[in-house]
Amino acid sequence: QVRGLCGTYNWNQQDEFTTPAGDVETGVTAFANKYRASGDCPALGPLPLEPCDAFAGRRELAEAACAVLLGPAFQ
Repeated sequence: QVRGLCGTYNWNQQDEFTTPAGDVETGVTAFANKYRASGDCPALGPLPLEPCDAFAGRRELAEAACAVLLGPAFQ
């Protein structure tokens, strides 16, 4: 059973935005805000966010996290 920001991997695109509470959001922003750690990150607004501009100090951490996802464990 897979669930989270990466989807459900059940080949049903209708439930890819399932939140931790089990409901299904229709938009990316509302979905991402449901997984936000309270206080750690600001809530996303309705406009597209350019992450590298908004969180320039976390770029190195993000690149390290992406390297894990692109590494052999997920191939």
